[in-house]
Amino acid sequence: MRKPGTKKGQVVGSGGQRRKGLEGKGPTPKAEDRPNHKAYKMANAANRRQEAARAKKADRPELIAGRNPVVEALRADVPGVALYVALNIDVDDRVNEAVRLAGDKGISILEIPREELDRKTGRAMHQGLGLQVPPFEYAHPDDLMTVARDSGDTPLFVALDGVTDPRNLGAVIRSAAAFGAQGVLLPERRSAGMTAVAWRTSAGTAAKLPIAVATNLTRQLKAWAEQGLMIVGLDADGSVDIDELDLAADPLVVVLGSEGRGLSRLVRETCDATVSIPMAAGVESLNASVAAGVLLAEVARRRRIAGRI
Repeated sequence: MRKPGTKKGQVVGSGGQRRKGLEGKGPTPKAEDRPNHKAYKMANAANRRQEAARAKKADRPELIAGRNPVVEALRADVPGVALYVALNIDVDDRVNEAVRLAGDKGISILEIPREELDRKTGRAMHQGLGLQVPPFEYAHPDDLMTVARDSGDTPLFVALDGVTDPRNLGAVIRSAAAFGAQGVLLPERRSAGMTAVAWRTSAGTAAKLPIAVATNLTRQLKAWAEQGLMIVGLDADGSVDIDELDLAADPLVVVLGSEGRGLSRLVRETCDATVSIPMAAGVESLNASVAAGVLLAEVARRRRIAGRI
């Protein structure tokens, strides 16, 4: 019925609007996934600062600093451009070996004032030695498949989803090389790159293992899935235990999440399975690089047993 004195239509009932308002909208997203939430804005601001800092450093040469790190890098055939030696330093066996190795490899050896080496290394603990490395040359994701086919082994790749600590990156690369992976995939944004710190932590294995960059990590994982690779995400809240998954049967991509947030939602949804590593009670999680080493070692063990390595 029409309300007296108005031109509106019937006003009895809500026309279903009240019922629609009571319908559920699903689980509430995490704070960092809600655009208007303070946590989301803080995370985005941190990412912008990180990307700005990375862009600022892009044109600066990367230096591996310290006597032991420089010697280890030269032993591991890390490509060097120049070896900087501070004037009037106390010479020991490590300095002599660094100079000898650099000379044998045709790397320029330059003596510079300690103050200049301080500036070049960002005032790191260089102990009078610094090895300049060239900008890293990343591979294309398709190159990883080519390397895997040429190796004759079952493909095994490691993909990183938001790992921003270069030390973790270097350690993951070292584990990947040690346990037979044919390559490592990084996302273009929100990821550590091959800096001097990553070079140092990888102990030179980054020179022997192709490291590719994907413009869109989720899209690349889907492309690999279409080529027959199994996508397995490593997560503390994984849907299956590591013992319940056949890690030797199929070509495999192991996906590692960031140090704090783990796997992103889209990457998690792309995975065929998410696995967890059994641990003693009271231990919440492992460092990303340690977890990668554990899982990759298990994959290598099962493939040896199955005769796939």
